[in-house]
Parts: sequence; structure tokens; C-alpha cells
Amino acid sequence: MPRLPDDAQIERIAQLLEQRAVPFKGFNLEALDGYLSAIALSPEPVPPEEWQPPVWGTPPRWDSDAERAQVASLLEDQLHLATQRACFDGDELPDLLAPLLWLPEDPESEQPVEGDDDALDVGRDWAFGFFRGVELREAAWERWLDESEWVDEIFQLLDQLASGEILAEDPTQPPTPIGYRQRLDIIASLPGMLADLQHHRIEALTPRAPARRAEVPERNAPCPCGSGRKYKKCCGA
Repeated sequence: MPRLPDDAQIERIAQLLEQRAVPFKGFNLEALDGYLSAIALSPEPVPPEEWQPPVWGTPPRWDSDAERAQVASLLEDQLHLATQRACFDGDELPDLLAPLLWLPEDPESEQPVEGDDDALDVGRDWAFGFFRGVELREAAWERWLDESEWVDEIFQLLDQLASGEILAEDPTQPPTPIGYRQRLDIIASLPGMLADLQHHRIEALTPRAPARRAEVPERNAPCPCGSGRKYKKCCGA
């Protein structure tokens, strides 16, 4: 049964990704967290046999079936983390549910400098992973985007993290580079955005009870309006 991963398990999957995924166009830990967030929130279920292989880019050859099962279990635990984060309904997200992305030790006081690509691109890999997860159920996500303007606004913010650009309202004008502080603001709002998408997902998946039709009297029965006439010669006429 999936459980929240501890620090040692997160470190273990991070090392595996760096060794067995990143060199083969797979995900690092940050991209994995964004990817699994999209899987957890997907409008339609995505089975493990579909979402796990893209994690590695070129699927690795494991030493044994036991190792393969262990790695699959680690990934399921990471998915559980992403799911519990999206389901959190409190005021302040606990540290153990925080998005797994790189941030400076003191992001509010540190200013990135040119050449510090990690800081300048903070959140990029997470957003990239999220959109890779969206691609697995692209048509279903498109329906949400068409139906709800606020979902499209969330995607625009995540696209800013991924692309590093803010598109102009006038398509003939060039985009504006996104600033470091703007990146931090989007990252700070991630838990709320994920929670909103989760509420929308639950509402969309909740079966609606069909409206019950009122029972229609037989044609020769007394009309329920109280007129004393037969239904067929009164309200049923």
C-alpha cells in the first residue's frame, strides 16, 4: 500500500533518477514531482504501466525482478505524496507535503546572478514534468480548459515557469521574460492551485443522481390538482 516517502526514500529515488533516467532523457526528482502531480489530478485515470516508463526516458534494465518491484513501489509512494498534497485542505501545507523543487535556502533575501541557472529557472523542471503528465490525457485536460477559464489561468502560470516567458495579449508582440520574483510567487501558489484542481476533479467525477420524474397518474384516475375531474380531461388533456 502506498505511503508517504521519508527523506531516505526521496534521496534514493533522486539518486536513481540521476543515474538511470536523466542521462537517457528521463526525469530528475523535480520533474518527477510535477509529472506525478498531473497524474494524481488527471481527469481520467492513468495506470502505472502507462505513466511509469516515461519517467526513465529509455527504460533501464534492472538487476532483478525484486529491484524492479522496489523501484515501482518507490514511484507509487511518490505518487501518493503528490496525491496527498493535492488533497490537503488546511491553511498551511506541512513540510512533508511540500512540492519537491529546488529553492535557495532563503529565497526571499537571495537574488540570483547571471550564470546561476538553477535560481534563474526555479520551477522550470517541475512545470515541465507537469505538462508531460498532462500529455498522457491531453484530450481530457483540454475539455477542462475549455469548460473552466480558471483552469486555463493555472496552465498559463505553469507555462510561464516552463517557458520562462509571459505571452503578450497582442500575439504580434514579443513575450516578456518572467522574473525571478514572479517565479517565486507562482511556486508559492502551487499548493492552492493543486488543491483547486483536486476539488474540480472530485466534483467532475462525482456521479449526478438523475432527476426523478414525477409519477404521472393513469388517464382515468382523479386529477391530482383536486378539480374532481379525470386526469385525462384536466391537467393531462
